[in-house]
Amino acid sequence: MGNARSFAFWIVLGLLFVALFQVFSGNRSTMNSSEYTYSQFVNAVNSGEVTEVTMDAERVEFVGSDGQSHWAIVPEDAEISSTLIEKGIEVKANSQEQSALGRFIMLFGPVALLIGFWFFMMNRMQGGGKGGAMGFGKSKAKMLTEKQGRVTFDDVAGIDEAKEELEEIVEFLRNPQKFSRLGGKIPKGALLIGPPGTGKTLLARAIAGEAGVPFFTISGSDFVEMFVGVGASRVRDMFEQAKKNAPCIVFIDEIDAVGRHRGAGYGGGNDEREQTLNQLLVEMDGFESNEGVILLAATNRADVLDPALKRPGRFDRQVQVPNPDIKGREKILNVHAAKIPLGPDVDLRIIARGTPGFSGADLANLVNESALMAARIGRNVVTMEDFEMAKDKVMMGAERRSMVMTPAQKEMTAYHEAGHAVVGVTLPECDPVYKATIIPRGGALGMVMSLPEMDRLNYHKDQCEQQIAMTMAGKAAEIIKFGADRVSNGPSGDIQQASGLARAMVMRWGMSDKVGNIDYQQAHEGYMGNGGGGLSISAHTKELVEEEVKRLIDEGYKTARKILLEKSEEFERLAQGLLEYETLTGEEIERVMRGEPPQIDDDEDKPDTGSAPSVTAIPKTKPKKPKSGGGMEPEPTA
Repeated sequence: MGNARSFAFWIVLGLLFVALFQVFSGNRSTMNSSEYTYSQFVNAVNSGEVTEVTMDAERVEFVGSDGQSHWAIVPEDAEISSTLIEKGIEVKANSQEQSALGRFIMLFGPVALLIGFWFFMMNRMQGGGKGGAMGFGKSKAKMLTEKQGRVTFDDVAGIDEAKEELEEIVEFLRNPQKFSRLGGKIPKGALLIGPPGTGKTLLARAIAGEAGVPFFTISGSDFVEMFVGVGASRVRDMFEQAKKNAPCIVFIDEIDAVGRHRGAGYGGGNDEREQTLNQLLVEMDGFESNEGVILLAATNRADVLDPALKRPGRFDRQVQVPNPDIKGREKILNVHAAKIPLGPDVDLRIIARGTPGFSGADLANLVNESALMAARIGRNVVTMEDFEMAKDKVMMGAERRSMVMTPAQKEMTAYHEAGHAVVGVTLPECDPVYKATIIPRGGALGMVMSLPEMDRLNYHKDQCEQQIAMTMAGKAAEIIKFGADRVSNGPSGDIQQASGLARAMVMRWGMSDKVGNIDYQQAHEGYMGNGGGGLSISAHTKELVEEEVKRLIDEGYKTARKILLEKSEEFERLAQGLLEYETLTGEEIERVMRGEPPQIDDDEDKPDTGSAPSVTAIPKTKPKKPKSGGGMEPEPTA
């Protein structure tokens, strides 16, 4: 339809230009000729000054002896034709019907085209098309159909509880009488809450695929424009479309873009955003009911949504979509791995154990990276080695073997990472060391990875203190080996990581006796909740918080230094082993520390594909995706 409108527009515009050209070209002779009276014309004929005459019903055009064109109006009863013929002047005549028709077209054709063009533009401006000048008031929601790729609950894994809650909505759409006979009403909306990449959008598409109903999708940012009132107009138009296709599902992705808390936030209230939110609230649960229209929305910032938006009657259900646990990760890996040929040595459960904190999107990326690595090497199937290499790349970054490092830089990196590994192996509450490498990866010159044996659901005080000690071991190792004057900027990432964990312990988790069981994180950063504006804390409290953070980091540093001094021989062996082999796995690290050979294959860089003990990195405020237990940042270049 849009292409037909565009084609018609260009046709009308082309005809207009042709008509105008004909008008101007047809009148060119008139514009370039002079007007004579009839008497002057007769005198010119009698005096022999006329050489050629063109006649029609009302006027004559003639060429004088000077070669110029002239014209004159001829009376109806004038008999000039015989005189012209007697004088031997060439006479031409135009048909009266053709002249009248041509004159009518010339006079009224351009006017008719201009009127048609004006009506065409007004139709587009008043909503004849969504792309028109006034079409921005129309909804940008797109209706998905099965032709665009049907997704079902079989394509969703690892979030069984969330899937069960949404399966009930599908049952409502398929068989509403099953629930209405007991007085139950179909839910008006469901809010999907969870971190990025956990499958919120995929869940919404699965509901539409299972229910077999129209599915409208739109982003929260599509409602807001620079013109006030446009967002509210789009909300109205979206629900009008949904009512016409009821029963149906409307999915708003990233609803926090339009549903933020009214009267709070950055720069105070925004009229356009608030009008859009108000209209959305009215459409969801106002005086007019929207029977058969189920609204799904997704966000990873439920804390900033307006309370009126989250109440029952608008979003009857708030479905948590968390990162999957080990069983969920295995199921997700099975779904994605079914699309690639797997080797006989691939054990997806081991891979699931080694990827704590991964979301569904992370696992899909891991499977894709492993397939790309196998294809790059030229294999016909994807092996366990490809998965391990892909996991290292996703967690630690791509290897930068082409990076030129001096022997001194390589030596400092080896001792830095050896310090992390020795302390991590020694302290019992630290997560098992998975791998240590001095091959530059991502933005670090070296890295030590720690992975948990099981999913970590909570953090204890002694675990956090020992994790800080492991993190600060890199700097302690540099000072022990090279002296305080030769310490590099490599520990900057470690210091940032340790500071984040120490601040969380003091300001959020109540793990400091001096500060007490008070949450100072909101007061420190400003709270977006009731009233906005942020809370204030006294200078004494700030000083006390900083003292406790410094105490925890200093104690961790002292613990790491003490361990490295006590295990100086193991520390030296591991550093030399990293210089020789560049990459060592967990079991190889322990053997090297005991003075035994690592017992690896000829390819020293080949990762261990047996079991993958594996842990999340130090969380600053909450458990996150696995990161390095400690890394050394590149030195600054001149």
